[in-house]
Amino acid sequence: MKQAQAAGIRPLVPVDRRASAKAAKARLREKENAEYEAMQNGDINHMPKAERLPWRIYIRDYVDARFNLGEWFIPVAFAILIVSMFVTSLMQNQWASIIMMALMYGYLIAVIIDVWLMWRKLKAKLIAKYGERSVSKGSRSFSYAWSRSIQMRRWRLPKPRYPKRGHWPAD
Repeated sequence: MKQAQAAGIRPLVPVDRRASAKAAKARLREKENAEYEAMQNGDINHMPKAERLPWRIYIRDYVDARFNLGEWFIPVAFAILIVSMFVTSLMQNQWASIIMMALMYGYLIAVIIDVWLMWRKLKAKLIAKYGERSVSKGSRSFSYAWSRSIQMRRWRLPKPRYPKRGHWPAD
């Protein structure tokens, strides 16, 4: 016991558990804040480890380079709903409302087709460049690509590397 005390060995359980938990939470929050700032600024070295994977960077660049129908779905759907409410209340015409809803669902189907076509091309490029590992179920590449493609460009995190579309990743 005297040797352990002399060596400065501390027990595994801290003396003040609340202070220790508070300090651990503060360290975690500081790390998360640094990662969030890195994602806003595009600093790859300080992003979370999942965002530093080479195929994730490729997916981000690919999705950011193309025009995606999905990124405008929420504003378009909101506008259709507002117009539909006015048309239904002012004109007392239910067919106009049905047509507006059909337009919204048609746009949703177009978004799904756009994401599917994007994924087919992107998947082939990922397999050619990084192998099957980049598109395996554990990599969650598909969900990452479609979720990024349905977000408005200015709200994406990590931020796009280039301010305008058209900068395709190198094959």
